[in-house]
Amino acid sequence: MFFVNQRLQVLSDDVASPDAFSSLSPEVRLKVRDAFLKHTDLIEEFADENPVHLPTDQLDIVRSWRHLVHAKFYVFRQLKKYMVFLSTDKQPIAYGVLALSQPFEELVGPYLPVLTETVLLPFQGMIVYDGLMTSYRISFGPGIRRSLNENFKEAKTRHGIVTTLPMSDEPLPVRAPKARPVPKPPSREEKDEILRVSIEMIDQFCREHLNEEYAVLCRRLAEKLARKRPSPLLHGSPNTWASGIVRTIGWVNFLHDKSQTPYMRLSDIDAGFGISESGGAAKLAAIRKMLRIHPLDPNWTLPSRLEDNPMVWMLQVNGLMMDVRHASREVQEIAFNKGLIPYIPADRQQSNPR
Repeated sequence: MFFVNQRLQVLSDDVASPDAFSSLSPEVRLKVRDAFLKHTDLIEEFADENPVHLPTDQLDIVRSWRHLVHAKFYVFRQLKKYMVFLSTDKQPIAYGVLALSQPFEELVGPYLPVLTETVLLPFQGMIVYDGLMTSYRISFGPGIRRSLNENFKEAKTRHGIVTTLPMSDEPLPVRAPKARPVPKPPSREEKDEILRVSIEMIDQFCREHLNEEYAVLCRRLAEKLARKRPSPLLHGSPNTWASGIVRTIGWVNFLHDKSQTPYMRLSDIDAGFGISESGGAAKLAAIRKMLRIHPLDPNWTLPSRLEDNPMVWMLQVNGLMMDVRHASREVQEIAFNKGLIPYIPADRQQSNPR
């Protein structure tokens, strides 16, 4: 840059030597650097004249600077070997840049990204910067950060992280995705064993805390989950699924309502199976979503409560919603034969007189 100033006379003050130039403030030296960027042919002039008698290998380094990159960059991410400088181009390029005597964290601060302007130079198979850096103190919100992360991924896909200059114009070869090992499907015996363990835990819990009606419905729900392909019971511990199954049947039948018999809080079900409340709640939500189960669901209502469940008996007849219990026997028989109601109410009342 002392040589550049001699040629271009950027500074009016007399700068007598390279040492004198290097002692100037960065703001003053920046003026000379900016003038040089418009006259990069001075690189060859310096190398040809070699006014400071550099050896050949060092002149080769100087000549390589014709491949410099001057731009604005996001000082984006510190990796183990270098700092990533992400260009602001429409198709950004990621450069791996080494610091000089002062770490980049001291230059730009610990909070990345930072927008900066500088000159990148090749140096013995690496990339450094020219020692002059203008940083813009701008904070970036989450939207910009996400966009920069996407730009970084795209840059790595196109060229990788560039660590030498000049960079190759050839894009990186497209990598075939790594073949992931196909997990071995569980055997029928494994599936049956998981179902057996879950049902044993459910049966024991229902014997101790609920009743046989709950046990029958819970077993049916466990078997339905086991028949799904793939079965969700294969992922997660059996006691967690067992708790989620009992929770689901209890939730449909308002087991947590103190006016019901039996009565139990859903969180007490989790404690009975030795799992956390959040674990049981998560399995309840998963089962509900998986099988589209809703409160008072007729498919999962206790048989003893079917008669009192309005969802069992509400049907659309001639375009109107009605309680089929108040319809004629002919309509009830049609609904029963189509599987829309579990039984004909009058027949149940005759077989079970109150």
